[in-house]
Amino acid sequence: MKSRGSRRFSLLSIYLLSAIAGISLILILTNGCYKNNNDDLNPPPQSSNIKDSVITWVTSANQTKLLSKASVKVLFSEQPNAYPVIEINPLQQYQSVDGFGYTLTGGSAYLLYKMDEEARLNLLHHLFDCSDDNACISYLRISIGASDLDEKVFSYDDMPEGETDMTLSHFNLGYDTLYLIPVLKEILQLNPNIKLLGSPWSAPTWMKTNHNSVGGHLDSLYYNVYADYFVKYIIAMQQHGINLDAITVQNEPLHGGNNPSMVMYADQQSKFVKNHLGPKFQNAHLATKIIIWDHNCDNPGYPISILSDTESYPYIDGSAFHLYGGDISALSAVKNQFPDKSLYFTEQWTSGHGNFGEDLQWHIKNVIIGSMRNWSKVALEWNLANGSDFKPHTPGGCNLCLGAITISGNLFTKNVGYYNVAHASRFIPPGSIRIGSSDIANISQVAFLTPQDKKVVLAVNETENPQIFNLKYQGKYALVSMSPHTVATYIF
Repeated sequence: MKSRGSRRFSLLSIYLLSAIAGISLILILTNGCYKNNNDDLNPPPQSSNIKDSVITWVTSANQTKLLSKASVKVLFSEQPNAYPVIEINPLQQYQSVDGFGYTLTGGSAYLLYKMDEEARLNLLHHLFDCSDDNACISYLRISIGASDLDEKVFSYDDMPEGETDMTLSHFNLGYDTLYLIPVLKEILQLNPNIKLLGSPWSAPTWMKTNHNSVGGHLDSLYYNVYADYFVKYIIAMQQHGINLDAITVQNEPLHGGNNPSMVMYADQQSKFVKNHLGPKFQNAHLATKIIIWDHNCDNPGYPISILSDTESYPYIDGSAFHLYGGDISALSAVKNQFPDKSLYFTEQWTSGHGNFGEDLQWHIKNVIIGSMRNWSKVALEWNLANGSDFKPHTPGGCNLCLGAITISGNLFTKNVGYYNVAHASRFIPPGSIRIGSSDIANISQVAFLTPQDKKVVLAVNETENPQIFNLKYQGKYALVSMSPHTVATYIF
C-alpha cells in the first residue's frame, strides 16, 4: 500500500498534468489564431465519433490566401462545446440559384478576342469550365447594343440623323458579330448550360425624345417598334446558337447621365411591358423572361408599382437590383409583396482606386451573401475584363471600372471581383437551393444545398479578431475558426 504522502504526490501530479494540458489547449487555439492571419485556424481536438468532415477555401484581405484550400479538413463530432453555433437546416428551403457571374461587356469581349487563341481559350477555360479548380462562372449579363464599357456607342438599327426605320429593315447585330458573339460561342462550348441575361443601355437614338445616346426617354410613338426590336434581337441571337434566358427592359432607368443611357419612369416601363413588349414576346412564342427595374435598392417602389399593375404583372418574371444606393433588404421588400416573382442582383462595380480587402469583404457580405439572403437567384459583379488603363469605354463611360480580370496582351491578372464571384460560383452550381442557417454575432453567412447533396456555407469575418464557431448539421458539430478579415467557403 502506498503511503498517504505518495497518494498526495500522485494527486498533485495529476492536477499538474491536467493544468498543463489545459494551458496547451489554450496555446493551440491562440497560437493557431495568430500564426497566420489568412489560414483557417486549427480547432481543438475532436471526439473520435466522427463521420464527416468540412473542406475549407479561404481568401484573406491581405491577399496571402487567394481562394486557397485549407490543408486540414475540419472533422464533425457529436460532442457540443461552448462556442457559437451556426445550425444548417436543409429542410428550411428558400429560392433556387440560377448562377453567379459578371457582365460580359463588349469591351471584355474585344480584349478576349484580341488575345492569341491559345491564351484566350486558356483564360476562358479557367473562368467558365467546371472541372478541376476553375471558377465555373454560371451566369452572364450582356448588353443589348452598346454599354458604356464598349469602345463606341452603337445600336442594332442606327440611322442617319433625321431618318427612322419603322419596319426595322436595317436591323442587324453588326458590331456584336465581330467580338461578342464569337467569344460567347467559345464560352458556350466550355459551359453550354450558362444562362444569359440581356440588358439595353439605350434604344436607337431615332426612337428617343432627345435623339441622343445620353439620356432622353423612349418616344411613345416608338413603343411598338422598340418591342419588335427586342424580338428581333432575341431571334437573331438564337440564329447564332445563343439563347437569352431573360432580358431586363432598361439598365438603370433613372440614370440618364451615362453614355449610352435612357430614362424610363415606372409608369412608362409598365405601359411598355403590358401594351407592347409582353404581348410581342407572347405572340412570338419566346420563352425569354422579362425582368423590370435593374437599378438601385433605394427605390423598391419602382418595381412594386409595376407589379401592382394587374395588366403588367403576368408578363413579368421578376425584378433586378444594383446596390449603388439603398439597402440590400429592398429585395425582400419586393418579395414580401409579390412572393411569386423572382429577384435578381445584376450589377455591382469595383473601383480601380479601391482596396482589395475592403472590396472583398463588402462585396461578399452584400452582393453575394446579402443578395442571396434576400431572395436573389443570381449575384453578378459588373465588368468581366478590361485593360490596365480601364479601357475600352465610350466617351463619358466609366473610366475607373475595374474588371474581374485585367488583360494585357496575352497575360491576365485576377482582381478582387474574380474572388468575389469564384468563392460562390465554384462551389454553388445552378439548381442549388438556399437553406436555413442560424445567425451568430460577427459572422455574415449563407448556406446552400447543391444538386449533388453537398452543403455549402459562404462566410465572412469582417472583424479585427479571430472568430471560432461551430457548423452544426444533423446533431454534429464542426468547430471552425476564421482569421480576421477573411472570407471562407465551407463544403461538406
